[in-house]
Amino acid sequence: MQEIKRDLYLNKLIKKQGNGMVKIITGIRRCGKSYLLFELFRKYLLNNGVAVDHVIALSLGDDENEKYRDPSNLSEYLKSKITNDEDKFYILLDEAQLAITKEEYENKDRIKLYGILNSLLKHRNVDIYITSSNSKFLSSDILTEFRGRGDEIKVHPLSFLEFMSVYPNDSYTGYRDYSLYGGLPYVIALENTEDKITYLNNLFKNTYLRDIIERHNLKGDAVMDTLVDILSSNTATLTNPTKLANSFVSHAIKTNANTISAYIDYLIDAFIISKTQRYDIKGKKYIGSPFKYYFEDIGLRNAKLNFRQIEPTHAMENILYNELIIRGFNVDIGVVEKYTKNSKGQNTKAILEVDFVCNKGSQRYYIQSAYSIPDINKMSQEQESFNRINDSFKKVIVVQDNVAPWHNDKGYLIINILDFLLNPNCLEL
Repeated sequence: MQEIKRDLYLNKLIKKQGNGMVKIITGIRRCGKSYLLFELFRKYLLNNGVAVDHVIALSLGDDENEKYRDPSNLSEYLKSKITNDEDKFYILLDEAQLAITKEEYENKDRIKLYGILNSLLKHRNVDIYITSSNSKFLSSDILTEFRGRGDEIKVHPLSFLEFMSVYPNDSYTGYRDYSLYGGLPYVIALENTEDKITYLNNLFKNTYLRDIIERHNLKGDAVMDTLVDILSSNTATLTNPTKLANSFVSHAIKTNANTISAYIDYLIDAFIISKTQRYDIKGKKYIGSPFKYYFEDIGLRNAKLNFRQIEPTHAMENILYNELIIRGFNVDIGVVEKYTKNSKGQNTKAILEVDFVCNKGSQRYYIQSAYSIPDINKMSQEQESFNRINDSFKKVIVVQDNVAPWHNDKGYLIINILDFLLNPNCLEL
């Protein structure tokens, strides 16, 4: 399999060189964090004049490095490799959480690894980069533990553009496979459909869920497994912990909204799902419950349901959401109000939804995910919420119809999902 370029993340690492912080590469397991650090970034350093012995690369996940999971041994090893105070040394540490004991993690106030890394930061000629799987070292822990000296770079599964850079067939076939099996890098290397399904199933059950269960002492708890099934079935659907807890009745499992809320937070911390809030566009405020939940990788979502509920509309919306996050947008669900008069002349209110309100600095875009717009009635339906937004920010309707990008009579951009995913600058059309 040829090299997959992850230029988006590589450039982020390059820009953060020498910033005096620990660069912490996070993301769902098997999304390519180690590859980014040990292959792509290391190669960049060596190609730009850094001596081989000035790149201190150590993977704590390798059996031969097991002794360095002891913080004392790790500290001694790293310090022994920094041979002077003048030259720049780069520490690349993979699977850093393996240097944290269970007892240390439960106490949290005396974790030796954090002390080692903070101590190394005092050396001006040392630049530190670490990756960590999500079982013991989640993004929610990072900022507090390093007290403002941790700089997080979140890595996602392959975008569709990255996926197609190594996919052997056309983009239409590629999108079909991408929407089924997702963008985890190893999936592309598997040619057999059965192998892809087996890999994703095992990864979800034996890695992701096991990590969460062990981290939060949920042994023997059927609630988490059932919750993920329900969330998978309701991807891109408005819901909340109370509604989800009520869904457990049909599964003959007793639980409550507080437990469900906590379990959802565990899934979010593990980068398995993301939560989006509703935003009142006219009132310029967040509404709160209910929320929408999207999966970090659509292939994992499909695997959890044994590929039974393949819904192209929800898959497209989930893929589009992930793409917007990868492009650096903060994404909310938009809400606008519609008032009409009933037969008695009374005003009635309806809530219209904008699938995505996307913000990045001063930029804002409103985006609808519409699987197909076969006629004028469907176009009117999809753009009705846009018509009630009284600002000049760009409005976009993404479709799966095979059409060239065009602007309708309202000035709204209509664009095919493939054109959107394969062109990072498509919102400027």
